[in-house]
Amino acid sequence: MAQNETLIERTLSNLASNLANAWRDIAQSAARTVGRNGGKLDAARAGAEPEALKAFMTECLEARGGEVSARMRAAELGETYLELDGEGRRRFLEVLAGEFALDAAALDAAIEAYQQADVPEVKRNAERRLRQASTPPRIKLLTQFNSLPEGVKFLVDLRADLLELSDRAPALDDLDADLRDLLASWFDTGFLDLARITWDSPAALLEKLIAYEAVHEIRSWDDLRHRVESDRRLYALFHPRMPEEPLAFVEVALVKGIARNVQALLDDEAPNTDPEAADTAIFYSISNTQKGLRGISFGEFLIKRVVQRLSAELPRIKTFATLSPVPGFRAWLDSAPQETVEGAFSEAERGGVRALGGSDDVQAALATILARADWPQDPVVRKALEAPLLKLGARYFQERRAGGEPIDAVARFHLKNGARLEHLNWLGDSSVQGLARSAGLMVNYRYLLGEMEKNHEAYMNQGRIAMSAEVKALVRDGAAGDGPLKRLGLG
Repeated sequence: MAQNETLIERTLSNLASNLANAWRDIAQSAARTVGRNGGKLDAARAGAEPEALKAFMTECLEARGGEVSARMRAAELGETYLELDGEGRRRFLEVLAGEFALDAAALDAAIEAYQQADVPEVKRNAERRLRQASTPPRIKLLTQFNSLPEGVKFLVDLRADLLELSDRAPALDDLDADLRDLLASWFDTGFLDLARITWDSPAALLEKLIAYEAVHEIRSWDDLRHRVESDRRLYALFHPRMPEEPLAFVEVALVKGIARNVQALLDDEAPNTDPEAADTAIFYSISNTQKGLRGISFGEFLIKRVVQRLSAELPRIKTFATLSPVPGFRAWLDSAPQETVEGAFSEAERGGVRALGGSDDVQAALATILARADWPQDPVVRKALEAPLLKLGARYFQERRAGGEPIDAVARFHLKNGARLEHLNWLGDSSVQGLARSAGLMVNYRYLLGEMEKNHEAYMNQGRIAMSAEVKALVRDGAAGDGPLKRLGLG
């Protein structure tokens, strides 16, 4: 574990160092081209003197001296940012957000001119000026980085820094919205490339996958090698301006039948199977890699592209499903109404849990049992908890946020994509993390190619969750003895 943490830290540190070196090389090369010497803004001064920073940003916007000079200034500004400490970067972003925001007076004047224009040519000119007036100057400044090597990655990382800031002023929220919209236009799925990652891929890329894996930790190089063997697939999305940086990746196991236990799936000592004999593709890990692209979704596009590729390469595969975590279930179980929890247990089961947990309160006794790290190894406990926790799992997926969506983030993602909630898997993940976040529960979301659009529309328009007959039966079983479930109309 410690060795893996060192690898992750080294990989992320190298990414930051390489980016800083790239900016420095760009600035120095451009400065030599235009014969400029010593004009760079000192990072310490920029961090301490907002006015100096504002003046340098203004100089960048004015773009005097032609394209090479503009390129040099943009590189110098980027290099300055990278040299700042955390407080200096906050000040940099505050100057960018506050001093280069939308000019409200200019916008009002442009709106008035457009409304008063009554000749077609005058109205067209007024419309162009209105579009210009409604674009904050900071957008033009940010766009300058797009022409530089590593410039797009710089802006992605800059937004990641912005998202990390706590107690943000409204101006920083506006800057975030502008930057998100700018990046969303650049990272439209039409610009993205899908590539299969193999053991022969560059080592630097494989290191990044280890660092970025967000669902099931890659424990070693042997573990990674197992995940790209012949009966596995690992696909990643790339942007042409960030060819060495995966934006998102998905790990797939080619198996017979729907896999329902992740430990069996991740066992790197298990023998490889023949991918030509597989009839099912299991998507067992989907990771977004760039914090600065939060709110810009690639998952739906990634899954659909992978399904298309696998269908073409391996026509025997007819079933596409996930093996997904239930990250909020354990926390929900602790805070659920007492009557909801007790309603999932029969009278005999309540007595058993009280005895096993040493409390007359069923919910407290359940919490005590689940807090024990070794409870899955006790056959008596497993038998006592299986049926009630599966009912409560079905209940959990009916819980909604204020906007009407399920409270489970993974469910929101797959249901929006048109998947069906297929199976609830008892002790599908018995790892320390799996027990802590979901009491070991995992689920399969199934992507039925002929039903995805219908399921998507029903979910988006009516909030209806597509479920298999098995899950519906669990919902009915829970509703039979639980008043709250009946009031939801699920009985």
